[in-house]
Amino acid sequence: MEVKNALSPIDIATSGLRAQSKQMEVISSNVANARTSDTGKGEPYRRLEAMFKTDGDGIAGVSLDRIATDMRDFYEILDPGNPGADEHGYVRMPNVNLPIEMMNLNIASRAYQANAAVLKRYQQMVETTLDLLR
Repeated sequence: MEVKNALSPIDIATSGLRAQSKQMEVISSNVANARTSDTGKGEPYRRLEAMFKTDGDGIAGVSLDRIATDMRDFYEILDPGNPGADEHGYVRMPNVNLPIEMMNLNIASRAYQANAAVLKRYQQMVETTLDLLR
């Protein structure tokens, strides 16, 4: 098997760290705006999602492709006293589901930790190699 355009373990792990860091930023924005019923444009906050792509063919890292807006329907809650309520007393709320966001945050955090562990293990391998060469 021939490997073309292979990156070093450091490059791959670093790209994973960057990607998961961006993923955690997007999730944090979703959590922070989970109760934002009006963004100033007359509609609630729309959930964001980080989309990733590979950095080429073969063994490669990952990078942020784009941040997409989730176009699913908004939730509606009954809150007749809310100034943003419609004539039936319902307020449109963001399409953010907090338990799902927390699971996504946990997954991104674990992926970040795994990439950091790869960097640490690589550093240990280099140090061991240098010790053997001395």
